[in-house]
Amino acid sequence: MTDPKLALDPHLVARARDLASRAGAPIVDLARRHTTVSVERATLRLGGLDGADEDGTPWVNRLTEAVAADLYADGGLAHGVSLPVWDALVRGEAGPSGDLAALARRAAAGRARFRLPEGPDAERAAEAARAAVGGGLDAIAVRRREREQLLAETGDAPRQPWIYLIVATGDIHEDIPQAQQAARAGADVIAVIRSTGQSLLDFVPEGATREGYAGTYATRENFRLMRAALDETSRELRRYVRLTNYASGLCMPEIAVLAGLERLDMMLNDSMYGILFRDINPVRTFVDQRFSRQVHARAGIIINTGEDNYLTTADAVEAAHTVTTSQLLNEYFAHEAGLEDWQLGLGHAFEIDPALPESFRLELSHALLARALFPDAPLKWMPPTRHMTGDVFRGHLLDGFFNLAGALTGQGILLVGMMTEAVVTPWLSDRDLALQNVRYVLEAAGNLHEDFHPAPDGFIARRAHHVLGETVDLLERVVDEGLLAAIADGTFGLMKRPADQGRGLDGVAEKAPDYLNPATEVLDGPTAARPVLQEVSR
Repeated sequence: MTDPKLALDPHLVARARDLASRAGAPIVDLARRHTTVSVERATLRLGGLDGADEDGTPWVNRLTEAVAADLYADGGLAHGVSLPVWDALVRGEAGPSGDLAALARRAAAGRARFRLPEGPDAERAAEAARAAVGGGLDAIAVRRREREQLLAETGDAPRQPWIYLIVATGDIHEDIPQAQQAARAGADVIAVIRSTGQSLLDFVPEGATREGYAGTYATRENFRLMRAALDETSRELRRYVRLTNYASGLCMPEIAVLAGLERLDMMLNDSMYGILFRDINPVRTFVDQRFSRQVHARAGIIINTGEDNYLTTADAVEAAHTVTTSQLLNEYFAHEAGLEDWQLGLGHAFEIDPALPESFRLELSHALLARALFPDAPLKWMPPTRHMTGDVFRGHLLDGFFNLAGALTGQGILLVGMMTEAVVTPWLSDRDLALQNVRYVLEAAGNLHEDFHPAPDGFIARRAHHVLGETVDLLERVVDEGLLAAIADGTFGLMKRPADQGRGLDGVAEKAPDYLNPATEVLDGPTAARPVLQEVSR
């Protein structure tokens, strides 16, 4: 059902969703037929393997590499790591301790050997793998129940949109007090953005980190420290403060698992961001994305998609329909992976050139179209960046217009805009002023979106209908060409990314007939996320 404010043609909306599913279905089939090194490493993490060697290389990397080296003639990762790894444990290759960490150490030293077991040996290895990996999935379910319990104890944010603020100094021990103070100043969601370039690392750094570049490294220990600090602040404020990080890049599945184990609440997870803006191979990205979203579904994590990034490279008016197209594709991929509407923080942004006549009306039209198409999704509304000039007074005013658009169109997650965008990394005082701006607009506007009804044949409604029509036209072309071909042609964000190029392609493998992964067995099941929801509700 669409929002009556725009009176969108329901047949055209249904047509758009049908086309998105037709465009996305071959990608899902592709993802089902392949695995990646990061999916396999994520499975080992679910099985309990953690830590790193003295050089900082994670044991999951060491063990995966050893398995691939031993089985290269038989297809390497095409068979997955689960059967050979747990077969090695059953055979005593780990030594007296018999655990994954010991096996990884012995494998790295060349003192463990791997094989593809057959018959009863394969059955024993599969049973052991399922028990270990199932324990990791159960641990994620437990953390989800903890969130529900803490929400019941502290209460939730009193209204939407939730105020989303970025904190990332590079030093997790500096991030923590800044995040706590931001929550006290009104932030509902704290986002710790990652250090520049981490998405291109094919490993997850280990431990608490104190040196990052324009961000803080995403590590399990950093997740744990920030979650514990925000839990403390949530109890202090009697309001649950959510934590966000990034599940993207070459280690998307692993970071998703670590986020589930450490009870993060939101993760940046877009189907095409890594392809377009980090030149990661499309096949690698789609395989990793599906697995990571399945984990998010089980963990009760809200995803944030990255359509706003398209508008930093393409014109926000001319390319508006590419944003809507991507939102519909992201919705399809998310639903297929088990995510529910309340977990779909679909992205869009206030990026129209403010010098353009009627720019605010255009922004309202695009924002209202997203709200109409996805009425039950907590849409993530992104502030102006492309047309911030360094004039902090103009920027502060533009952020006020952005906040007002969010209030008028009922957005769910509102990222705080900074008047110093394009000048410096924000100071605490900048954040304080920006939060004052948001709070003033949201408190003054109240539930103004209830009263905002654009004229049925007016500028805002006509523009929304036009963008929807262009979206359907584009989706028809994507279905005809194939999504991979459309990405290669530069359809989204003007970036051309062929499917046979890009970073991480060498980490993709087509699954062999006897491939086994206990995690995907559970996550692909017909009720993959449902048992968790039932347990939470009891």
